[in-house]
Amino acid sequence: MKYNLDKRTFIKLFSITFFSFFLLPSKYAKAVTKKVINENLTKKQKEIMFNEGTERPFTSDLLNEKREGFYHCANCGAKLFASTAKFDSGTGWPSFTEALPGAFKTKIDYSFGMKRIEYHCANCGVHHGHVFADGPSETGKRFCNNGLCLIFKPTSSN
Repeated sequence: MKYNLDKRTFIKLFSITFFSFFLLPSKYAKAVTKKVINENLTKKQKEIMFNEGTERPFTSDLLNEKREGFYHCANCGAKLFASTAKFDSGTGWPSFTEALPGAFKTKIDYSFGMKRIEYHCANCGVHHGHVFADGPSETGKRFCNNGLCLIFKPTSSN
């Protein structure tokens, strides 16, 4: 099959293709596939959750959280981790040995020149962090989570 494209049509198609692949930020493309449910998210929370960003290490208030309870998605409120799975990894981000069943979906991330497993809330699709195979328990997993993506809800008033 032979296509006859006039010069004007060719230039239009080339321009659209060029714009789509080189000028349109890939972060924007990622952001439009996820839905903001919590309208009170900060700019930094949106950057992390919708554009797969990362907060600075040792800045999360949740690093020192020791109470019993559950950690929820800051966007949709889904329950993600039990406090019994939390541990101090020394990395500067809240870390967990395991997630609650069905809490996350994963994908392979090749950014930073290495292969990592990235995880997203199974309910709303927002980015939370990466899971590594260097955890301290029998699972061998370390869920390294951005603290800004989490809301802690204690089970008691301790």
